[in-house]
Amino acid sequence: MRGVAVLRGLTEAGGTLSPSALERATGLARSTVDRITATLARMGYVRLDGRDVVLAPRLMELGNAYLSALRLPSLLAARADALADELDESVSLAVGDRDGIRFIHQATRRRAMSLSFRIGDLLPAERTAPGPLFATEWTDEDWQAWRERRTADPEDRNFPAVPPRKPSPAHPADDFERRTARAAREGWAMDDQLIEPGLVAVSAPVRHPATGRIVCVANVVSHTSRHSAQSLRTVLLPRLRETVAAMERDLRDTPHPPPQAPSPTDLATWTTASKQELGRDFIESLARGLTVLTAFGEDRPELTLTEVAAATGLTRATARRALITYEHLGLVRRTPATRAFALTPRVLSLGFPPLSRTTLPRIAQPHLEDLASRVHESASLAILTPSGEEIQYTAVATTGRIMSVNIAVGTRLPSRRTALGKVLLATPEAPLPYALMDEELEEGLRTLAVPIHDRTGRPVAAANLAMHAAAHTHDECLTALLPALRTAATALETDLHTASHFTHVPLS
Repeated sequence: MRGVAVLRGLTEAGGTLSPSALERATGLARSTVDRITATLARMGYVRLDGRDVVLAPRLMELGNAYLSALRLPSLLAARADALADELDESVSLAVGDRDGIRFIHQATRRRAMSLSFRIGDLLPAERTAPGPLFATEWTDEDWQAWRERRTADPEDRNFPAVPPRKPSPAHPADDFERRTARAAREGWAMDDQLIEPGLVAVSAPVRHPATGRIVCVANVVSHTSRHSAQSLRTVLLPRLRETVAAMERDLRDTPHPPPQAPSPTDLATWTTASKQELGRDFIESLARGLTVLTAFGEDRPELTLTEVAAATGLTRATARRALITYEHLGLVRRTPATRAFALTPRVLSLGFPPLSRTTLPRIAQPHLEDLASRVHESASLAILTPSGEEIQYTAVATTGRIMSVNIAVGTRLPSRRTALGKVLLATPEAPLPYALMDEELEEGLRTLAVPIHDRTGRPVAAANLAMHAAAHTHDECLTALLPALRTAATALETDLHTASHFTHVPLS
């Protein structure tokens, strides 16, 4: 529970906090914070950057497990993206989380005035378009919990993703109940500047083909300079409803993958070895507990206690304690029919929102810095420009050498005269695993580069080491530097693949 508190504190702070600030945010003792962050760093979920604790892309595997088990992003994202292209507006998919909503997919538009929330952000139901639709299925207990929350937090201070609420006679407390009743009658709902001035949205529910219950809500977002509330209804809502109907057909016609038991992992062995190495600084129960969440997936959306234990290599008692704790925290629930365990949208609160906006240069920077510090040569990342005639540097890590290669981010160079360009210009029929170039760009400059591949195996960037030709012979480049460069590239690719599973990662 303390480890989850630290992750949520980092999430609410945007992904970075000092240990002292974490101590204040969580109310935990500094020694406890230090042990938790050391454990999370060992897992690759955070990195310790000087005085700060920073969320790392690998943490997104927890949210990915939920989104995979949910299946909705994989099945419906293409429809949402196509609608966004057609309407030239932002389109999102949302799920309910108690008396709030969380977005699970975003198709945004590239404009100066862009409208989107981060995947995983929690928003109060009453200030959104999807909220009234989900509320049509609330129980009396759900409504009571909502009223208690409104009373305890009238300004929505516990929802950092939205501006604080300002008392307004235009939106009294009982307005949400009226909007919910209208949504039940009409089958759609609207947000007319409830979150902030100028933002408008219209939503329609996507229903389960067998039960008729809402599985998610499709949402089109615009602003009042482009659409009024009236034009949302007349112009956007008809196309939204057509897309929702197509989404429901996809849900009906796409078979569920056959359930499969997850492959056993060596988690127990790894945590024991880490405990022996780090001693009291490694919290074994935290590492084992968090990894329990990754046992779930697309072909295993529900797991029994026995299946969780088998997947993780943990004893039933250890797995049971983790699941009971997460059930208490609202991260897992028991399914009514089978009493098996399933993940809830609240798993997305563990770092996913700030990490969902990461870029390839941000992912690459710590890997480049670690590589440069180990081999004492400058490291960099570059991409091809649209024409393919040039490369553009997007991340750089330099060394403390008196004579070192120092190229600024944004610099462009002819692609055919650089090792970076050579590997990026290679074709799928004739891939180039690496390139070593001598003094073709500048006298005395020797460079070594390897490609960085996306989840499909396509090279989207390249990483390199650059040095004076006198520093390393050709043989030394191949025997000493190339293995280190490949190790860094593999770690970078792993982070990229994790981060881009359900989010778009810009290359620059």
